[in-house]
Amino acid sequence: MKKIEAIIRVEKFEEVKEALKELGYPGMTKTLVEGHGKQKGLKQQFRGTTFEVEMVPKLKLEIVVLDEDVSRTLAAIVRGARTDDVGDGKIFVLPVEHAVRVRTGDIDENAV
Repeated sequence: MKKIEAIIRVEKFEEVKEALKELGYPGMTKTLVEGHGKQKGLKQQFRGTTFEVEMVPKLKLEIVVLDEDVSRTLAAIVRGARTDDVGDGKIFVLPVEHAVRVRTGDIDENAV
């Protein structure tokens, strides 16, 4: 099993969510986060005044998938999140040693 952590634009959440639902992975955890990559934030204008936003609001999605579904899941996230602009996000894949569904006691692949 693998845990996929995807940092995406807030406005792309619905598209990513639908792409994951089509794959059969409707369950996920969503957290509002702030950060920046190489672009070090962004500049915006409001009523003629330019200001810098150093920590840009993003969403962090966490999903645990079976090993054989990692590639398809990554492709779905990229497809839903991509705008081809700087700041589209990052995806990290981490190993998961064990999983337990609290309600039933199901473990590992049965808990996903």
